[in-house]
Amino acid sequence: MVLISAATILLCSLPVAFTAPVPKSLYGRALPTPIAVSTARSYLSEFAVDSNSPAYARDLFKTWDISAHLRPVLPSHFSTDSFLPSLPFFTIIVSGTCDTRETVLKRDGTNVVTDSSCKATSGNWVSPYDGVPTTLGSDLDIDHLVPLKEAWLSGARNWTPAQREAYANDLTRPQLVAITDNLNESKGDRDPAQWMPPLASFQCEYARAWVQVKKFYALTLDSAEKTALEKILDGC
Repeated sequence: MVLISAATILLCSLPVAFTAPVPKSLYGRALPTPIAVSTARSYLSEFAVDSNSPAYARDLFKTWDISAHLRPVLPSHFSTDSFLPSLPFFTIIVSGTCDTRETVLKRDGTNVVTDSSCKATSGNWVSPYDGVPTTLGSDLDIDHLVPLKEAWLSGARNWTPAQREAYANDLTRPQLVAITDNLNESKGDRDPAQWMPPLASFQCEYARAWVQVKKFYALTLDSAEKTALEKILDGC
């Protein structure tokens, strides 16, 4: 005879909760596609290595311009895939009332509805760092994939205010992405040696984007950061 306890019967009668997969239709465009792994590896070998220690203040970067596009404008004779911080050629192309944050929310979501001031009132978003879905734009932060402090420490301290503003609002590189707000707080200003997205399937894309942004803006790496990126790219 098999004896079954009351506790066992109670447990068996409880409903089992499963986390349903997020439908692909809810994923928005997310950040611009980063460079290929082979290109990231090539760029990584070219970086200068820095100790990254000067003082920093966030208000040195002006964020969330009212703009649809913010890009460096280079002289016609200048040709490179790497931005040189000494060049002061920038323009902000303004479009309507949408600031940079609102533009990213519209880009990264699906079925996004905005009010007359461009604030997202509803929509569907999936945070690419952790795969968490939400229907509330207020649940999301816009992450600077290479954080502002990290940029400051690795070269932006030598830029003009206009150049830092362009960096903080860059919609062209894979630099701005809508993610879960508490995850953004968890990341803080940490680099890949200290923090990586918890969703393993996104880590390769994150590393590729990190290298692309740092390469474009001619930023340096510290030795631990470079080692961490090499390890991630080797596993891609």
